[in-house]
Amino acid sequence: MEFLQPYINMWKNYAVFSGRSRRRDYWMAQLVNIIVSFILGILSGFADFFLILVGLYSLALIVPSLSLTWRRLHDIGKSGGWFFISFVPAVGGIILLVFTCMDSQPGMNAYGPNPKGM
Repeated sequence: MEFLQPYINMWKNYAVFSGRSRRRDYWMAQLVNIIVSFILGILSGFADFFLILVGLYSLALIVPSLSLTWRRLHDIGKSGGWFFISFVPAVGGIILLVFTCMDSQPGMNAYGPNPKGM
């Protein structure tokens, strides 16, 4: 159940925009989000109630997802404001994907100590 810990931490730190988040924590939380959304999507085909849950889950996920991405950008030494590059058509999402795939900046940076402990 260790793979659920980053997802749980995402919800515990839902509005924390300071500090750093490791690449593993970011992607494990995203993986669990995809799985939960997929399951709710399948269930919504059986009952409209689950369609409402899909909408509520998506709304509830906005701030925690944003703060996790913000901290992930801090981990590579970028300002969280780089998130807004995702709104640039065609290339913005690709640039943000590349940033979230980059390894942590070693040692201390302007946003705090390396969460890997290096």
